[in-house]
Amino acid sequence: MNILSSDRRITRRQLLRGAGVAMALPFLEAMTPPFTQKLFGATTSEKTPRRMLAICNNLGVLPDRFFPNQGGRDYTLSPYLSEIASHRSDFTVLSGVSHPGVDGSHSSDISFLTAAPHPGGGGFRNTISLDQFIAREIGHLTRFPSLTLGVNAKPGKRSLSWTDAGVLIPCENKASNVYKQLFLQGSPDEVENQIRKLNLGESIMDTIADQSKSLNRRLGPSDRDRMDQYTTAVREVENRMALAREWERLPKPAPPQEMPEDPTSDQQYMEKTRLMYQMARLAFETDSTRSITLLLDSNNSPTIDVPGAEISDRYHSLSHHGRNEKKLAQLDAIDRSHMKLIGELLDDLKASPDPDRSLLESSLVLYGSNFGDASKHTTDNMPILVAGGSLRHGQHLAFDRDNNYPLPNLFVSMLQAMEIETDQFASATGTMRGLDLR
Repeated sequence: MNILSSDRRITRRQLLRGAGVAMALPFLEAMTPPFTQKLFGATTSEKTPRRMLAICNNLGVLPDRFFPNQGGRDYTLSPYLSEIASHRSDFTVLSGVSHPGVDGSHSSDISFLTAAPHPGGGGFRNTISLDQFIAREIGHLTRFPSLTLGVNAKPGKRSLSWTDAGVLIPCENKASNVYKQLFLQGSPDEVENQIRKLNLGESIMDTIADQSKSLNRRLGPSDRDRMDQYTTAVREVENRMALAREWERLPKPAPPQEMPEDPTSDQQYMEKTRLMYQMARLAFETDSTRSITLLLDSNNSPTIDVPGAEISDRYHSLSHHGRNEKKLAQLDAIDRSHMKLIGELLDDLKASPDPDRSLLESSLVLYGSNFGDASKHTTDNMPILVAGGSLRHGQHLAFDRDNNYPLPNLFVSMLQAMEIETDQFASATGTMRGLDLR
């Protein structure tokens, strides 16, 4: 079948119909994020593994109970930070930071790791997320370039992970499925069947690339640029498939513990969160990946169970507390439970040995929210905590709460702490002022 016709217009599906493939172009990028391409001239040198876990709670925290009142190293711990007091020297808390131009109310969570402006606006297109930038640089070194996890995340609608083409990478909401990915090896027949599927995928990629070349004669300069970008993406997918095929033949790590039992209800939000933290730790311990995101989709959660507290309303309804004391008390219990789970995660990472240090010393943990104040839907003064890695911690970096400091600068500092040589990401103006490498 000739995909060219007397009609010079080209639909998005026309090219793929000619290749005998019934799928839309973006699907390829959405389901298989690129593996190894260098961005913005960035390079990496492989030494001790460096890792990142980025966590976003899209309903945030009560700001007056999270932020300390003083800046510097001698600050007094806030009520919430007191829950992780034993790790004071392991984390830095930031105030007065935000993503320039990111607004959009509840839509702002999709820009948490991309910093793409105006996510609620018409014609918005997201950009590459921090985890996928990392995956492009060092993802080829592990079985999984990245893991995209969620707790009660709305399927196909909410995620922290986005390709460079602005396509959402869906969250995995079940800890048991993450465990199976990490540790359960298929039978020899199942492995060979998966390899056949990967080979078929490469064949389809070849056909698509060949067919796209024949279009260039009809296209103007801007369309040729778009097609070049697309065929480049196709080749990136091919490279990922080739590497995935090699990983399929290698045995997975031995399971370090039994497979977790998934909670049966979305009300068990805190238990789901605990299990996902556990899966992230196991993934890092076995060097199965070095880049993980976790979206805590509080906005999509019902009335949740919190140990030692009675919660009487949906999480989202509580976030609009209107200074109601009963709602504030319930939110306080929820926020403190979050901080305790973060404390347990840091405990576990610190107790897990890496080759020449603790796992916490080689793993950056970012915790925060797209909302500075969920009750008001404000996206400035974002609550941000970064722990671990090779950063010099034990401080409160207090910036101007009326004229916020760009949070993307933190992302550049994190990339450099992971020994990824780049000085730019999104709208960053440099590295994070006051946050140094050890």
